[in-house]
Amino acid sequence: MNLHHDALVLVADGQKYLLLRSSGDFRNPVLKVEASTERRGAPTRDLGSDQPGRAFSSASGTPSAMEQTDWHQQAEDRFAAEAAGLLARRAGGDDGAEIVIVAPPRTLAELRRHYSREVSARIVAEIDKDLTGHPVDEIAAIIIR
Repeated sequence: MNLHHDALVLVADGQKYLLLRSSGDFRNPVLKVEASTERRGAPTRDLGSDQPGRAFSSASGTPSAMEQTDWHQQAEDRFAAEAAGLLARRAGGDDGAEIVIVAPPRTLAELRRHYSREVSARIVAEIDKDLTGHPVDEIAAIIIR
């Protein structure tokens, strides 16, 4: 993949995101961090206080369990929406920068739900990998492979 000069690269998962800008060229991309945020999330067992509910069917009279709410996943989804909002604010200018998104499949799906029209028009690639734990120079090398 070719990474153009001034392209924006969002590397995200449910806990951390990095917004990077390419300052290099095709052969030697150099990514610089423009924004980053990391959240510390507690597991669902620590977030919920009640047991899952029970439903009673009037026909059989036997109770059935309801699925427990996954508070941790909801927090990760909100975090992905935040990252998409940041991308919309940064890509909303007239610079015409291309956008590359790097995220694990579940986060990528949540990000897609929140792309603005301007962001969608500028996306040139979506890579379904979790690279948030990698150093920035390694991220560049992985993207251009």
